[in-house]
Amino acid sequence: MTATQSPTNEQPKTASDSAERRYATVNPFTGETEKEFPFTETSEIDGIIERAHAAYQEWQARPVEERAAVVRRAAELMDERRDDLAALITTEMGKRREEATGELYLCSMILKYYADNGPGFLEPTSITPLMGKGEAVVETRPVGVLLAIEPWNFPFYQVVRVAGPNLVLGNTVVLKHSEITPQCAVAIEQLFADAGAPAGVLTNTFLRIADVEQVIADRRIQGVTLTGSERAGSSVAALAGKHLKKSVLELGGSDPFIVLDADDLGATVKAATMGRMQNTGQACTASKRLIVTEDVYEPFVEGLKQAFSTFSPGDPADPSTSLAPLSSERAAQDLHAQIQDAIDKGATVVAGGKRPDHAGAFVEATILTDVTPEMRAFREELFGPAAVVYKVKDADEAVALANDSDYGLGATVMSSDLDRARAVAEQLEAGMVWINQPTGSSPELPFGGVKRSGYGRELSELAMFEFANRRLVRTVPVKKASKPQAG
Repeated sequence: MTATQSPTNEQPKTASDSAERRYATVNPFTGETEKEFPFTETSEIDGIIERAHAAYQEWQARPVEERAAVVRRAAELMDERRDDLAALITTEMGKRREEATGELYLCSMILKYYADNGPGFLEPTSITPLMGKGEAVVETRPVGVLLAIEPWNFPFYQVVRVAGPNLVLGNTVVLKHSEITPQCAVAIEQLFADAGAPAGVLTNTFLRIADVEQVIADRRIQGVTLTGSERAGSSVAALAGKHLKKSVLELGGSDPFIVLDADDLGATVKAATMGRMQNTGQACTASKRLIVTEDVYEPFVEGLKQAFSTFSPGDPADPSTSLAPLSSERAAQDLHAQIQDAIDKGATVVAGGKRPDHAGAFVEATILTDVTPEMRAFREELFGPAAVVYKVKDADEAVALANDSDYGLGATVMSSDLDRARAVAEQLEAGMVWINQPTGSSPELPFGGVKRSGYGRELSELAMFEFANRRLVRTVPVKKASKPQAG
C-alpha cells in the first residue's frame, strides 16, 4: 500500500492533520459521521498493559484445551452475530454486504481451525542428541503481551488471524485498530469477552499514533504485529528494533496476474476481474498488474473491458450493488489522483478513469494500458478498483516485469499448461503464488510476503510460532554412584 492509500493509521504530517484525526464511524456511502469515540488517554496506557500482562499470567497457565475452547466459542458467536457484524463492516468501511458476510465466514473458519488444530501444533518435538545420552525436546511456549496494529479493509479478518493462533498459544493481545472502524474494534473485544476470555486477554484501545512508541517500549510488551503501509511498517519495525521486540509485518502488494494462454479466456477474464475487484480493489493481495502475453492481449483486454463495464455504484447494503464506495472520500481522491497522473502522462483509458456522478466515495472501475515507468501507477500500489494491463512478448518477459517491483506479496499464473505455469511460478519473487486462481486466503495456508511487502507469516501452523518461545529442554540422566566393594 502506498503512503496515501494506507489502511492503517500513520503519523500525521502537520499539526492540523493531527487535530483532524479521530476514531469515528464515517459512512463512506452517505458521508455522514454516525459515531465518534474519544482517544485512550496517555495516562491510561500503563494500566491497560498491566491488565493485559496480568491476564497473560493466568491465561498461559490454563490448559491449552481451555484456551482453544474459548476461541471456538468466539467462532460460534461470530456465526450467530454474522448479520449484525456484516452490517457494521458495511457501515464503517463500505464493503458490499455479501463480501462482509464472506469475511466473517472466513473469520469463523480461522478461529475453528486454531481451536481444533492449535493444541496439536503445540505438541513438543523430540531431537536425538548427537552427543551424550538422554533426550532433547523443543517446546512451544507463549511469550506475553502483543501489540496488534490492524487496518480497516478487512476489519475482522485482520484481527482474527492474529488473535486465533496467539490466544490458543497463550499470548494476550492489545489491539490498536484503524481510526475509521472503531465499532468493529469494540465488537471484536466484546466477542471474545462473551466467549469467556478473561478481561485483558484481548483489549481494544483507541491509541493515538504518538502513543504507539510508549506501548512498544514497555517491557511487558513482547512483540508487535502490523498490517498496513510501507511507511507505517518501516516506522513500527524501527521502534520494535530499537526496543528489541519481535515484529511481524504484512505490508503492501502490487501482485502480478500473469496470463500465458487463452485456452479458456472466459474463465481467465473472470478470475482477473475477481482478483482485481474483490473488496472494491482494497486488498493487499488484489491482482493489480495484469501481465498478458501478446498473442492473448487483445481478446483479454476486450473481455476485461466488458466485465468492468458491468460495475455500477450503489448502496453497499443493497444486494444488487456491484460497485461499493471506497473506505473514505480521501481514499477515493487519492486513487483518482494516481489514475489521473497516468492519463496525463499518456496512459490509455480502456474503461472508467473518472469519479462517477454519484454521491459517496466512488471511483469508476478502471482499466489502464500503456502505463510506463514515469507514471505513479507503474510503481505505486493502486488501492481500489483500478487495473493496469501490460503486454509482454513471452513468459520470460512476463517474469521480468512481475519481479520488477519493490513488493513481493502474492502472484497468480494462469495457464492450461500446468508444467509451464509451475516453471513461471518458480521464478516469481513472492511470498505466495497461486496457479489458475487469484491470490486468496484460507486458514491452513501461510500468508505473507517478501521484499517490501513485509516479513513473517500469518495463518497456518506457521502463525503459531511467530510470537513463541521455542524452548529447548535437554535432559541428561544422572549417573548412579557405584556401590563400595565389600571387604
